[in-house]
Parts: sequence; structure tokens; C-alpha cells
Amino acid sequence: MSKLRLLPALVATLACSFAHAATPAKAAEFVGTDEPFASNAIYFVMTDRFVNGDPSNDQRHQGGAHPTFDIPVPGAPEGQSDNIGYLGGDFKGVLNNAGYIRGMGFGAVWITPIVQNPDEAFTGGDPVSWGSKFTDRGKTGFHGYWGVNFYKLDPHLPSKGLDFAQFTTAMHAQGLKVVQDIVANHGSPAFSMPKAQPMFGQIYDKDGKLIADHQNLRPDQLDPVRNPLHRFYHAYEDLAQLSNNDDENPAVLDYFVGAYLQWAGEGADEFRIDTISHMPTAFWKQFAARIRAKHPGFFMFGEAFDYSPDNIGQYTWAKNGGISVLDFPLRGRVADVFEHPGSDYAHLLDRLYLTNGPYANPYDLVTFYDNHDMARLKASDNGFIDANNWLFTARGIPAVYYGSETGFERGKAEHEGNRNYYGQQRIDDASKSPIYHQLKRIAQLREKAPALQRGLMLPLRFAGDQAAFYRVYQKGDVHQIALVLLNKGDQPADFTISDKLQSGHWQPAFGGNAIEVADGGNLHTSVAAHDVQVYLLDATATRADFVAELTRLMEERGHPVN
Repeated sequence: MSKLRLLPALVATLACSFAHAATPAKAAEFVGTDEPFASNAIYFVMTDRFVNGDPSNDQRHQGGAHPTFDIPVPGAPEGQSDNIGYLGGDFKGVLNNAGYIRGMGFGAVWITPIVQNPDEAFTGGDPVSWGSKFTDRGKTGFHGYWGVNFYKLDPHLPSKGLDFAQFTTAMHAQGLKVVQDIVANHGSPAFSMPKAQPMFGQIYDKDGKLIADHQNLRPDQLDPVRNPLHRFYHAYEDLAQLSNNDDENPAVLDYFVGAYLQWAGEGADEFRIDTISHMPTAFWKQFAARIRAKHPGFFMFGEAFDYSPDNIGQYTWAKNGGISVLDFPLRGRVADVFEHPGSDYAHLLDRLYLTNGPYANPYDLVTFYDNHDMARLKASDNGFIDANNWLFTARGIPAVYYGSETGFERGKAEHEGNRNYYGQQRIDDASKSPIYHQLKRIAQLREKAPALQRGLMLPLRFAGDQAAFYRVYQKGDVHQIALVLLNKGDQPADFTISDKLQSGHWQPAFGGNAIEVADGGNLHTSVAAHDVQVYLLDATATRADFVAELTRLMEERGHPVN
């Protein structure tokens, strides 16, 4: 072949090479989590205690000799109260206030269990008294966790034209997902009654047939070999007098998979799993696989009431079902820091587990500072504001317990007011609370900023009353760097940031002048007392040391052997 004939081919080859050389390299992906649900903050309501939207479903005459409505706890100090009866909250009360919840910046509502509970007050166990723990005598299933028919709605919750499917449809129309609280390890109180009561210790199937009955016997008196009605239960105690479902019985798994597939089919978007640690990971792996076979990617998070990350982390691993958890280890530190003025932000650092930690992905954990099973946060208004500023900017999916937006019953535990009725008037008056205003401000920012929802977290400085960190989300067409500056002190705080600071036009999220940062420059600003400032840079990460650190965070994000 002549040199003249080779020339066009050579030119074409060189042109192709130059074209490839001119094409910019694809930007690296920097992602904390791509879990879609992580875009949402969660508002947690104990449905019966939120708002009574429909008095016609109150069942005020239910229970006969053991009535279930409005039962004050004895021994309350003057001016305080608690209640262990139903108080009327329902689906309609939640739906009527969907705009209030959505308007604060929440994208999901977690409701307590919706299934049928006994229709009498429990006569066994130890009597409830002011501040008592693990006491159930005189209490009702207002909370929903004493299921007897997991396929049937608690009659206190629906209204005419508003069953569960209609409720979820209406909530979705308001822009809110519904997180359904589910229970599988236990049913209702099952023994120690002076005389057996209807429903207690019993479980019914979808058709209303009795399939399990404790018969008011202690667990060690059960006979699962010869009595078919005992086979649903372990023959040993677990929590108080609650029935203890046998996770090794395939019928138990089938029953709960069937029930919760029913509710997922009626619009439940995610599950919060009660007492997940009271059943082994083998059960949850099968449960999760069967739910996700029908609903791919279905998000679930469990409650393992345990402050040891090594104990709770196992539930998040793919080999154990890939179920997220409530972040109790971090919650313990959050309470320590924000309940006590002058505490050190550094106390939070070793519970973040951003690299090689115990969780499959720490960014998928549900973060919180209190709930219905523990004392509410005992903080000042400023303490709540600081806690919310942290919760909505740090890694994880934030969950806020109803009423915390106004400091409702702060510091109160169960049987001391923790689960008291909130009511429409408090919602209507919420705007008078400084906690509410600052929560709304930071929650609305999170729902607009992908870096705060799903970005990697790179700590810069945690010391005393100040914390500074980056959140970075870079994938596809979305690239955002957030610089978060927190001040929980009583005086304004100056911040000068230069570490790994990328040049560019940094825009303050809450107004004010943008800051132009040159190569090798710094960002200097002041943050007011008990406040937060977030600077946003919508650009890809290019600074070499910044990219190197983000790359390390990506590579070491999960559990090493998950």
C-alpha cells in the first residue's frame, strides 16, 4: 500500500485521538446515599395523641367493666397529667394537618401501628402509676403496639370515606409519604390477668379466625407440641406480659409477611419495625426479601433500643436483610450535647462512623433526639433549636417526634406526659414558638439541598460551641457542595474556613452576600448565637486534597465486611 493511501487513515486516527483527548474526564461520584427516601425528613405522630379529627370514631363506651377512653394516670403532681386510655386521635386528625406538617419541611409522616388492638383495658401486670416503667395494668392499646388482628384496622382510626388506602392516597396528594409502624415479635399482653379477657394474648387471621391463644397462661405453661393454639408463641418471657411470637415457626413469618404486604398494597411507603432486635436477623432477612419481591427497594428501618453500634449495625448489612435502624448511639450523644449548655460538639464525632463503621451505610440511618419510648429532650428553646440545626444538616434521615417543634412536654418520660394529647389548638399556636420557626427554616433548606439530604459528610472542626463540616453530593447532573457552620453558643461566632476550601462563588442559603473564594483563599463569616449558616457551591469538586478526601470517604463509607 502506498504512503499516499495511508495518509487519510493516519489523519483520521489522529483526529479521533485528539477528540478523545479534548473530552473532559467524567467527574467522580461523591454520594452519601442514593436511597430515595433519604430526601425526606420524618414527622413522627402517635396517632391517638395527635388530633381528634373525627369524634364519631372515639369508641367512648368501649370496654364495659374495663373502659378504654380517657384514663388519667394516678399520682400526677399538681398541674401535670398523663393518660393511658384512648383520647381520640385518628387518620382524619393527621390528614387535616398534612399541610402543617408538609409546610414545616417534612416529606414523610410516621404513624404508630394501625392494626386492631384489644377493646378493653388490661387487668394483669403491675399497675401504672406516675413515672412507672414496664407497667401495664389499667392501660389500653391506644398506642397500637398490642396487635390482635394484624390484617384489620383499629376502629379508632378510620372515618367514613377514609380507610387506610384512602388515607395514604390523600396524604400522597399532600406531598407526604406514610411510614407505617409495624410489629412482628409480639402481640398483646397475654397472661397474669385475674380472669382471661377477650382478645388479650390472642391472634386472629385475615378472616377473623382465632389462630393463636395464650389462654392467660405463663409462657412456661404453654404446650406448643400438643396445643395448636400455642404454636405461634415461644414458651419463655420477653417483654413484660406481652406474647412472644416464635420466629422459628414458618407460620409466623407467613402471617406477618401477608399482613404487611396487605398494608403496603394499600399505600404504606416505608416500614418502621418495632423491637427489631427481639427477633434474629434470619427472620428479618426472609421478611425483607419477601416484602421487596413485591415492592422492590422498599425502605425499612428498625428499632433496636440499644446504644451499642456493634449490636445494631448487623441489621443494616445486606446479608441480614439490609434494614436500616434508628441511630440510638448517636442519639445518646445528641442528648448529652444539646441538653447541656457549654457542652462540646466534639462529643458527637465518634458516633458518626463515617468510615469503616458498623453500618452498611451510616447515611441511611434515621437520626433523632427523642421519641415515645424515652424521656423527651430536656432542653431549653435554644437547645431544641441547636439540636434541629444539627439534625437537619448532619448525615442521616432526621425524625422529629410530634410536639417537639414547640418543646411540648420537654423532659417527660412515659407515664409522665411523654405521650400526652397534642391537639388542634397547639398546632394552630405553633407559630408562636421560636423552636417552630427555626425548625421550619432548616427543614425547608434540607428539602431543597441534595447535599444535605444525601451528600458525603466531611468534618472540619468540632470544638466547644462550634462545628463546621462539608456535605457533598456529586452524581450525574447534580453537583453541590454545602459548607455547614453551627454555633450553639450564646454569642456570635466567627468562622474562618480554608481547609480543603474550593474556589468559587459561595452562596449563603439564608440570605446575605455571596462570598467569592479565590484559589488558596478562605471563607470568613460570623454566625449568630444559636444559629446555623450554610454556604452552597453548585460545582464539581476539583481541588486535589478535597477530592482525595472525598474519594476516601466513598471507598470507606460502609462496613468493611458487609
